[in-house]
Amino acid sequence: MLQDDLKTQMRAYMEYLRDAVVLEATLGTDDRSNEVRGLLEDIASLSPKVTFSDKGNGTRIPSFVIRRPGTDVQVCFAGLPMGHEFTSLVLALLQVSGHPPKIEADVVAQIRALDGDYHFETYFSQSCQNCPDVVQALNAMSVLNPKIHHTAIDGADFQDEVERLGIRSVPQVYLNGEPFASGRMEVADILAKLDTASVARSAEKLNDMAPFDVLVLGAGPAGDAAAIYAARKGLRTGLVAERFGGQVMDTAGIENFISVPETDGPKLSAALEAHVRQYDVQIIASQLAAKLIPAEQTGGLHQIVLESGATLRSKTVIIATGARWRHLGVPGEDEYRTKGVAYCPHCDGPFYKGRPVVVTGGGNSGVEAAIDLAGIVSHVTLLQRGAHLKADKVLQDRLLSLPNVTVLTNALTTKIEGDGKEVTGLTYSDGDGGLHQIKTDGVFVQIGLLPNTEWLKGTLKLSPYGEIVIDDHCGTSVPGVFAAGDATTVPYKQIVIAMGEGAKASLSAFDYLIRLPVAAKAN
Repeated sequence: MLQDDLKTQMRAYMEYLRDAVVLEATLGTDDRSNEVRGLLEDIASLSPKVTFSDKGNGTRIPSFVIRRPGTDVQVCFAGLPMGHEFTSLVLALLQVSGHPPKIEADVVAQIRALDGDYHFETYFSQSCQNCPDVVQALNAMSVLNPKIHHTAIDGADFQDEVERLGIRSVPQVYLNGEPFASGRMEVADILAKLDTASVARSAEKLNDMAPFDVLVLGAGPAGDAAAIYAARKGLRTGLVAERFGGQVMDTAGIENFISVPETDGPKLSAALEAHVRQYDVQIIASQLAAKLIPAEQTGGLHQIVLESGATLRSKTVIIATGARWRHLGVPGEDEYRTKGVAYCPHCDGPFYKGRPVVVTGGGNSGVEAAIDLAGIVSHVTLLQRGAHLKADKVLQDRLLSLPNVTVLTNALTTKIEGDGKEVTGLTYSDGDGGLHQIKTDGVFVQIGLLPNTEWLKGTLKLSPYGEIVIDDHCGTSVPGVFAAGDATTVPYKQIVIAMGEGAKASLSAFDYLIRLPVAAKAN
């Protein structure tokens, strides 16, 4: 099952196992069960601390439990955890064996203090970049607290369940048989839903933090570059991070990051986080900014109020909050979100295997989505609002060479149709105002980005498009507040540009600080 190079990597990981673990499988005679058996037997062959057994009694076939003998510690997978979930499998092996998860001590204590009966089930797809965060968070929590149980389920292997539950996007999390959450989550997000008092406790701790020299908001390419440059200058640096990588986490293939011929969003995001953590940066995780209160005078302290209610103070602020997918804003979009309306073809595409889908948007994102989906679905119809596709020519040529793709230009989506449970069609208008209907099982929205700046209205100068207006030094309309990346007016929303802008904003903040009057610097 495992190729030789992957076996070599796995053998190195197995050196970190602390106690013995058992891979206890529930298998049938089908091909998928044989694949799972092959995977588990290969893993067991790599370490004397790992034992394989096919005497499991799980309710799903194929499935397997990783457990530590003589304890209640275990993690369960249903299906085949390969693709993006292979890392989740490796981490589960290590953590079940006693290797501690990378979770702060106070968070570990909070997890262990949870009292109740928590049976989580997470549906994932192997191509989803966001699923591993949820799977790994719940796996780690189940290892730390025996009252928490988690099963990670490959939706492709349990289509009957997926159809019965109406799952059209991942990750989808159920708690004790009821919907709990959808989309990417980390440990802090899950705890906030399970332990509502944790938000107030976290806010109290953050309120007590000493003022920063530089406070960076956002941990995408711009924010991470800004934090690194500030820390290298010896400045007291804080980084408010909902998630490392930001929008990059939702990017599959990256082929235009100079000096790196090919990578993907999760890999680049992990590299960004690792680089930031090499420096003395105070990371304030799983938090979002809600309000900026500018300093009353030049050199004073700016205040950032977080959604949790906490307030942070800093001599300078760098806003790198990035952008998010733009929505169509048509009837049916909200009603059928996660029920046929999707925004990530890499995550949700496998749920439309053999089905017809529509992609809205003729830029690079839309055309790339259509190309990816064409290899999975029965037919892709791409709708471009204007008269011509806007994607790079190399992408257009690849798209137009595919036999199961139709491109419609001058096509404006006006409504998403459904039967109350899921998407059944889409209505669009042509250039002459005529209305047309397409029967489809899914609509993938790829029409660009919206800057995450609503919380700044009335505080900073914004463009008509909601972007933060900056000068050539990344300065905003408020002295001591800088901005970088996709949230700003800088043209061309590219990873390499965002990183450069983040570095520039940090250098500008440093220059601002060293020019402050001596009295202001001492505050």
